[in-house]
Amino acid sequence: MSKQFTKPFLLFLTAFLLLNLIQGASTQLLYDEAYYWYYAQNLSWGYFDHPPMVALLIWVSGLFFDGELGVRFMSCLMSAGTVVILWLLIDDNTKRKFVSHFFLLLFSMALFNAYGFFTLPDTPLLFFTALFLLVYKHFLAKPTIINSIFMGLVMACLMYSKYHAVLVIIFVLLSNLRLLKNKWAWLAVIISLLCYLPHFLWLFENDFVSIDYHISERPNQPYSFAGFTLGYILNLIVNFGLLFPWFYYALFKAKPKDTFKRALLFLTYGVIIFFFLSSFHRRTQAQWVIVICLPMAIICYGFLLQNVKARKWMYRLSIVSIFILLYARIWLVYQPLLPKVFETHGNKEWVSQLHDFTGDTPVVFENSYRESSMYHFYSGEPSFSMNNAFYRRNQYSIDSSESRIQGKRIAYLSKYTNSGDFSYENPGGDTVFLNYIDSLRSFRKIRCYVQGDTVSTQQKNQLLKIYNPYNQEIELDKIDIRVGFLNAYKQLKELKALNYEPVSVGIKSLQAKDTTLFRFNLPETKLVEPKYVRFSVSENELPPGINSTSIKLRE
Repeated sequence: MSKQFTKPFLLFLTAFLLLNLIQGASTQLLYDEAYYWYYAQNLSWGYFDHPPMVALLIWVSGLFFDGELGVRFMSCLMSAGTVVILWLLIDDNTKRKFVSHFFLLLFSMALFNAYGFFTLPDTPLLFFTALFLLVYKHFLAKPTIINSIFMGLVMACLMYSKYHAVLVIIFVLLSNLRLLKNKWAWLAVIISLLCYLPHFLWLFENDFVSIDYHISERPNQPYSFAGFTLGYILNLIVNFGLLFPWFYYALFKAKPKDTFKRALLFLTYGVIIFFFLSSFHRRTQAQWVIVICLPMAIICYGFLLQNVKARKWMYRLSIVSIFILLYARIWLVYQPLLPKVFETHGNKEWVSQLHDFTGDTPVVFENSYRESSMYHFYSGEPSFSMNNAFYRRNQYSIDSSESRIQGKRIAYLSKYTNSGDFSYENPGGDTVFLNYIDSLRSFRKIRCYVQGDTVSTQQKNQLLKIYNPYNQEIELDKIDIRVGFLNAYKQLKELKALNYEPVSVGIKSLQAKDTTLFRFNLPETKLVEPKYVRFSVSENELPPGINSTSIKLRE
């Protein structure tokens, strides 16, 4: 294996790693990174939006460094590891003559650059996808119990990285259905499921909140070709930058010469087609297809080695691409290089301005888990995101962060009011006002359920179950229940007072850790053809929250 890593390769790899370490230490956090850093403050087998691998990486990074590099250190190492694995996956012996071409090829891929130092779920997804391909290649050559165990462990790590990882496993399987008759392949599946069992148990204990959100509760929009399908096609271009015509030409020319190359093609085309079909239903994001960068890199580098003209053309264009991407990297740190303000710009400034005013008073952000976690990271002061009915649930909705501010004087920040004791402009350009609440009493975790899976628009005295998960009873005169009407895309369009009363006479409170039954009648709505309703509880005159899933309407 030592012959694989020539001196030029090691020099390029070291430069790549050092560049990412410097970039990671000098670039302010993305909002999602701050949110995942918040995950890492309380390690768990699962989180609202994602499996736990990204939180684990940040936790480990924090053992070595503080600040931004304490979030990104492991990502920098993993990205270097991904490069090493890709190099090992290329069998052509002539590759040692074209090391610079290999690194130019990888460095020309825009998102592969970004995931070289940003810490996002796609960072471990890329690493473990590359490792899975390497293990699978060894498994094809020698399907032993050791390779089977290793493949099972890597598949589990894949799924702990991001739920999209299931596509990697499925498309590789579809490329070689003979695996269904292979006992060692089945052993790998069993091992991966056993390793993934803690996350399954976490999902069960949390009412499958992650799956429910991604599949069912995520709001959508009416289909538009420009916003959905054309946007997806543009994402396929953005992933590969200036070299995108060459990448796709090389893919088109590729032939499945063996089982492994067949897996690469199935994985690439499978992911592209899957999200293309998805684009007719839901808006896709550029990073959703990031895994195709790996098989595409192997396929295209192999094509490059065999084609002199392509090699020269690619080399020249990739130099231009690299200068553009290096300029973009510097802009991430120094905003004046471009007129656009990005989310890595100005976070320390607005956090410092706010913290100077609030001091050690807990800060609560309405409808912004992003700003809450960013404030927590740069100020060092715990924060909380309180979601109203028009927003969405997130990690703050299911963890214990609410309990830490109960009964305390808090600074409440909202862009939905017109006055306050203090105001500032958030990164989105909205004016945010601060108002103090002397003693916060919030019950965001109250959950509302109905009997059956639907609510009738006509039926009177339907049953509503309200569960109080707290260790204290909640007086009914302290809460107000409302109902929101949603369209077919689960967008909340109207929120109205609900006509309700306890089933049992004399009930004046929600008992701790208990369910109380109410009868309710739906109010009339101005929304044309509402498709769903969602129940919302306003406690102590706070904005109404999100206290149920979206429930289908029937006549």
